[in-house]
Amino acid sequence: MPLYGLYALLFEDHGLSTGSISLLFVLWSLVAFVSEVPSGAWADTVSRRGLLFGSGVLFTATFTIWMIWPTVWGFALGFVLWGISESLKSGTFEALLYDELAALGAEHRYATVSGYANAGEMVCAFVAILSAAPLFGLGGYALVGWLSVALTVANGLLVLTLPSTPRVRDTDDAGGGPVLSRYVSALREGTSEVRTDKVVRRAVLLAAALLAGLAFDEYFGLLAREGGAPTEQVPVLVALTVIGQVVGAATAGRTASMSGRVMGGVVIAGAVLLAAGALAGGVGGFIAIGLGYGAIHNTAIVAEARLQDTMSGRTRATVTSVVGLTSEVMSVGVFAWFAVGSAWIPLSALVVSTVLPLLVVGITAVRWLPDRGSSAAS
Repeated sequence: MPLYGLYALLFEDHGLSTGSISLLFVLWSLVAFVSEVPSGAWADTVSRRGLLFGSGVLFTATFTIWMIWPTVWGFALGFVLWGISESLKSGTFEALLYDELAALGAEHRYATVSGYANAGEMVCAFVAILSAAPLFGLGGYALVGWLSVALTVANGLLVLTLPSTPRVRDTDDAGGGPVLSRYVSALREGTSEVRTDKVVRRAVLLAAALLAGLAFDEYFGLLAREGGAPTEQVPVLVALTVIGQVVGAATAGRTASMSGRVMGGVVIAGAVLLAAGALAGGVGGFIAIGLGYGAIHNTAIVAEARLQDTMSGRTRATVTSVVGLTSEVMSVGVFAWFAVGSAWIPLSALVVSTVLPLLVVGITAVRWLPDRGSSAAS
């Protein structure tokens, strides 16, 4: 959506400060936090394709509200709907993808296919963000926003083309029992697996921490403006960061067999690039940010693929949703820090302080990344 490249500026140009914008991001994460695991359990109980379609409907509603009610309350309502939309999708899509591949005997290709899917998403984002600059020049926020709404409708319709293979629980249990009973069972079983299996628990925490390390891209537009870029040039700089993410995601299949030691090195290198790019600013700085983001994105996909291989699979969406829940908790901390720190500290310094914990994640990855091919008993 072209609006991805400008929506933080949309908020600012409607009177919101960086602190207020950060509070909206906190609200967004809190809503996703509350609904994340419950929605994952629903994805282990009812149609995953149906949940993804519902997610698309809420996604469209988010940006429609922003266009017709561009106030702090309209933006807040949109983020509430977006948070629910994200929770319906998080865990659901990954579980659907893994189970569809498993039905074909091709689960070993999960990292490759997931990487291509993420790369495709980033290519679309790259084209959309770049298009925001000329579209803004032609019709301002209205043209950028309403075209984005139209694209979300197309996104929702594409969901209807997805297959829907029966889940592992359906195969084992023949789908018996009332829906609510099966929902409670999936919720209990999935969360129990995370609590009791140390390897799964560590994989969940590692994947969540890496995903949380990608949380501050919401500030890239503001970071570019702080560096002196006019509104028309901001999408171009933000698009540079997307190129790195495309490469990082597309190569996940090639790096899927990396060891924990290698992943640790990649994460630390990515953190250094992110910090250096934020301080440097300009085209060179945003290229460095793109390289760092690509490295972290790649490791996040690999970590999530190892988690998929490690878990039992009976409540795949629920366990995967715990990753989303944990990453949302961490993201709330990031947004809260930006909300408080922005009153005294430049955005570039805030970004640097935010990526420092990734150094710890890199060290932790050496021991916490599951070996490839490790699998819990199904």
